[in-house]
Amino acid sequence: MLTIILVIVVFSVLILVHEAGHLLAAKKCGIRVEAFSLGFGKRLCGIELGGTDYRISLFPFGGYVKMAGEDPSEATGEEGELYSKPPGRRFWVMVAGSLTNYVFAFLLFSIIFMIGVPTLSNEIGQVLKEYPAEKAGIKVGDTILSINAQKTVYWDDIVNAIKKGSVGAASLEIEVERDERIFMIRVKPAISEVTNIFGQTISRPMLGIAPKDKILPVSYGPVRAIYHGGKRLLILTGMTYKGLWLLLTGALPVKQSVTGPIGIMHLIGQAAHMGIVPLLIITAHVSMALAIFNLLPFPVLDGGHVIFLALEKLRGRPLTPKVQENITNVAFIILMTLILFVTWQDLLKFTPLGKR
Repeated sequence: MLTIILVIVVFSVLILVHEAGHLLAAKKCGIRVEAFSLGFGKRLCGIELGGTDYRISLFPFGGYVKMAGEDPSEATGEEGELYSKPPGRRFWVMVAGSLTNYVFAFLLFSIIFMIGVPTLSNEIGQVLKEYPAEKAGIKVGDTILSINAQKTVYWDDIVNAIKKGSVGAASLEIEVERDERIFMIRVKPAISEVTNIFGQTISRPMLGIAPKDKILPVSYGPVRAIYHGGKRLLILTGMTYKGLWLLLTGALPVKQSVTGPIGIMHLIGQAAHMGIVPLLIITAHVSMALAIFNLLPFPVLDGGHVIFLALEKLRGRPLTPKVQENITNVAFIILMTLILFVTWQDLLKFTPLGKR
């Protein structure tokens, strides 16, 4: 029950953040916002401020913004309507929701780095047989202090140092601590073929070691936390767009690579049981994903509205409401088909249905 409540809270917060972006941009552009709702369905209560009905609705899952004249077929051309504004202003209203989600993800990542990111230590928990580390005498329980004079405090430091120091298949000078003794071991990595997160086969230097299940929190002051939060967000953004490109080109299978609402709920539930920081991490990831997904150039999504605006700018006039409606309806059917497909795959992956 607690997991369900947390899932509703996370999704509601992220959707409200998105809609708040549209709200603020619309008001800034002089567009009349008729309603800003927490939830959907029948209005339960609310207050009117500045001509906007801020309401709580019956089903408290997400929310929405209702702008005057947002339906082209119902627009009358009044000053405060969405379609009475020039394309440039409407562009900012359309992208504001996704930009707000992206900024929210950045803030969450920065807060996470201030609180402390759970990170694996530099202690070895496993040594694979017949790999260079075992042959060189490295043992389970050893602590790697440095590689090629590069200090290694966390397991990520070890991974990066091995990658950096193995250029040209060079040997590595590894400083090891064992039973309060410190000594150097020279190891030449093996080059192995592995599969990365995108399903691609790549060559990678390997020593044949794995970390101990020992988690250390890594925290920073506000300035460095903001730097690391922004860096983490940019890295994940690049990985997301790379994944999308591989999906479009067929290099990445949809079945194994795409997760829908059920999969996200499953991940949120798992994170919630691990603590506040993992829950904030998954929330930041989902907020970033919502920002990127909503800006895809596909009708129904915010990015689709941007495409309509671009066509209007090029043509000097907008597409007729009927044409926009027909395009949107076809896109909606395609999107719903994709969502149903992804949902079915999620059911097979994350529920007992797939174990039958």
